[in-house]
Amino acid sequence: MTGAIWPLFDLVASTPKLTLRYVTDELAAELAELATHGIHDPATMPFSEPWTDAEPPELQRNTVRYFWRCRAETTTADWHLNLAAHDRDGALVGVCTLSAAHFPSTRTATTGSWIGRRFQGQGLGREMRHAALHLIFDGLHGGVAATRAWHDNAASLGVTRSLPYTEQEPVVERRRGHPDTMLVFTMGRRQWETLGRSDIRLGGVEPVRDFLGVTTQP
Repeated sequence: MTGAIWPLFDLVASTPKLTLRYVTDELAAELAELATHGIHDPATMPFSEPWTDAEPPELQRNTVRYFWRCRAETTTADWHLNLAAHDRDGALVGVCTLSAAHFPSTRTATTGSWIGRRFQGQGLGREMRHAALHLIFDGLHGGVAATRAWHDNAASLGVTRSLPYTEQEPVVERRRGHPDTMLVFTMGRRQWETLGRSDIRLGGVEPVRDFLGVTTQP
């Protein structure tokens, strides 16, 4: 499928440390294999949906099903943009997802991500968040970026609290069948501007804005 039909395939956000690219079928298969090598301690669950509880080959199948479903269900009213992350050496390290409902009017998008365990602890999660925020605010003309994490997800919360987010009221959601506390954070455009990053490059954003119905700046 060409970028002219599905411009998301040409979407790129790059920093000196990593590059984010929209997940193709080939990348979906590679990410599915990366997930089998571990993402988190099996004793805990960092995700809202416990998709990593599955065993191979169902884990790989569920992973590619998710990417296919997100692509198939992408509309201006609701989207989940999955972006594969490669480090500066070209290694596939994880995935970052931008999600939104009615973005042309709300201008609010939520970020989520995961990194393979062998690539964790290298600052890639924070760099991935910087790239995602730049894409939301500079590329897609967003007004608010949100993120969520369970109260004990130290790695995710460490990234979030190192950036100028505002913590909102926590919510209670089900986690592996039991109620638990989800922390919620938001960042406005003025907060994002204080980051002052001038070394992040975007590619293919104008056709993507048209594709997602973002025809004007906020």
